[in-house]
Amino acid sequence: MVTFFEASLDTISVHHVGNQALSEMYALSDHPLELKDEIIPNLLMQYFLKPFEKANEVYHLTHSSGNLSLNEVHHFAAQVFDDKEYFHSASEGLAKHLYKVANHPNIKGGELYVVYFNKVQIEGNPLDAIGIFKSENKETYLKVYPDKGGFQVDYEENAININKLDKGVLIFNIEKENGYKVVVIDKTNGGQEAAVYWKDQFLQLKIRNDSFNQTSNTLGIYKNFVTQKLDDEFEMSKADKIDLLNRSMKYFKEKDTFDMDEFTGEVIGNPQAIESFKNFKSQYEQEFDSPISDTFEISDNAVKKQARVYKSVLKLDKNFHIYIHGDKELIEKGFDDDKHMNFYKVYFKEEN
Repeated sequence: MVTFFEASLDTISVHHVGNQALSEMYALSDHPLELKDEIIPNLLMQYFLKPFEKANEVYHLTHSSGNLSLNEVHHFAAQVFDDKEYFHSASEGLAKHLYKVANHPNIKGGELYVVYFNKVQIEGNPLDAIGIFKSENKETYLKVYPDKGGFQVDYEENAININKLDKGVLIFNIEKENGYKVVVIDKTNGGQEAAVYWKDQFLQLKIRNDSFNQTSNTLGIYKNFVTQKLDDEFEMSKADKIDLLNRSMKYFKEKDTFDMDEFTGEVIGNPQAIESFKNFKSQYEQEFDSPISDTFEISDNAVKKQARVYKSVLKLDKNFHIYIHGDKELIEKGFDDDKHMNFYKVYFKEEN
């Protein structure tokens, strides 16, 4: 999704943003950071951009009023993309905006980096991008070095691990009228109240309704339907539910395009259950204002991501786990009157 083999770091400004709920202040630098050698920019590029190589979701900046100019991040990004002379003053404005919204006591203070990049690729298109990053967690590092025929050990406190970016966003200079193309990293900490401020309050994002999002949402909705809703209307064993999940994942792995009628016919089958699923999907679309087409191109990356949370395991007390990957007709459930216990009978040809 995002690559940076041609990218370069143009300008960077660093500020400190405390938590006003804890009576901490912010501290603004007077000018952009001066990078005096080639090593530091390369380390910063690694720290800032490498986490985005696995980012698949693309967002847009938005505002609840529908007026994009009221989104502070969009305002400052547009100002910089129009005239890079405003870069440092815009970075100060972004720091003040973050300080204003990050007011829950569980939110950690930290350094805010605002960076202008050249030629960062998103979806194969090299573009200028503004990066905004926040480091919240510090670590202690040991340093071992030769000294007088032996070695000495020293340490450095409150240092940053360049392989652990806490929070970051890349705003690409494209689709300004839609809120730009945006990708985001958010390693949340401090509880649910503190978790929403980066995406929801500082950036004010909405996810782009593309094939990745539609594939991911449909699989997520179907999983919730099978695991949570079906019990309200049908009497089903856990083995039957796992079979429904396996059949849906098989459909998405084998098909290039999703078709609602084809999917429900092949995977669900039961007309009453099909109608229930369509109603369940419609409720999701209305609640989250996220319409999903009845046909769309299936995203392989979204399928792989959802496959990691699709469970095909029957957990039986604390003694056994049965992994079901294929034909549910080869497993039968029963009850033993003598032992007063449930049992499963499993049929197979070979033992590996």
